[in-house]
Amino acid sequence: MNNARAMLADGLAALNLPATDVQIDQLLAFIALIEKWNKAYNLTAIRNREEMVRLHLLDSLAIVPFIEGQRVIDIGTGAGLPGIPLAIFLPDTQFTLLDSNAKKTRFVQQVILELKLGNVSVQHQRVEAFQPAQGFDRVLTRAFASLADIIKLTRHLLAQDGALLAMKSQQLETELAELGALATTAEIIPITLPDTDVQRCLVKIQLPTEERLWEK
Repeated sequence: MNNARAMLADGLAALNLPATDVQIDQLLAFIALIEKWNKAYNLTAIRNREEMVRLHLLDSLAIVPFIEGQRVIDIGTGAGLPGIPLAIFLPDTQFTLLDSNAKKTRFVQQVILELKLGNVSVQHQRVEAFQPAQGFDRVLTRAFASLADIIKLTRHLLAQDGALLAMKSQQLETELAELGALATTAEIIPITLPDTDVQRCLVKIQLPTEERLWEK
């Protein structure tokens, strides 16, 4: 784990994200839990610990500067990515992690208990069936669906001034062209991952006012 710790510390420094020893310990404990549960639950195709640091932890944390508001929902969280790393770094933000896979939400609940994350809750259901009592400031997705489908499936979750954040890696010209009147704006934010040539971007989408269900 020492190599992973050094890689994580270097990566966080490259992202300009100051971290406490406790946060680094929690992040490393998180990928240790993924390794442990992966054999039975098939949480991720990535098996190498150092690759988990790069492509799970640092990939998730690269978007910390763009998380705003008090309530964030991670749609299709899977093994808790990016929600768990973000919650570790943003303890004053409330995170809801949603997935329709019971095994994965069971794992995420165990992570929350073991890491003592008081700012995270889990929802085991399909996104279109989830009807929260209050809207979210940010609706976050990672490798979930096309941009148009993300809007259609998640727009009922947004607070009045909320925005969708879609983590993407592929070319987006076709997806952006399909948005039409679904979005007011779609801002593409390039994301650079330390120690890798992987191309990432974050798409911040604002919806027309009439598409928002919730009012603060």
